[in-house]
Amino acid sequence: MKGLLTRSMERREKVEMIYLSAKGEVTQRVIDVVNMNDQHVIAYCYTRKERRLFKLDNILSVSNKVRRFAQ
Repeated sequence: MKGLLTRSMERREKVEMIYLSAKGEVTQRVIDVVNMNDQHVIAYCYTRKERRLFKLDNILSVSNKVRRFAQ
């Protein structure tokens, strides 16, 4: 999963993910990964229309969206 997120960040590709929120809600998000470390992903979230911080441990699944985003 981390490999796909890193690759999408390098290639500027959108990613679709299933995420478990702190409240225990499962949501589907489309994101542009901006940066990441061992614990978090910083990404633009199209659901919330803003940059968000996501815990890697709470990302349940990811898949490529293939379309590239502008810088």
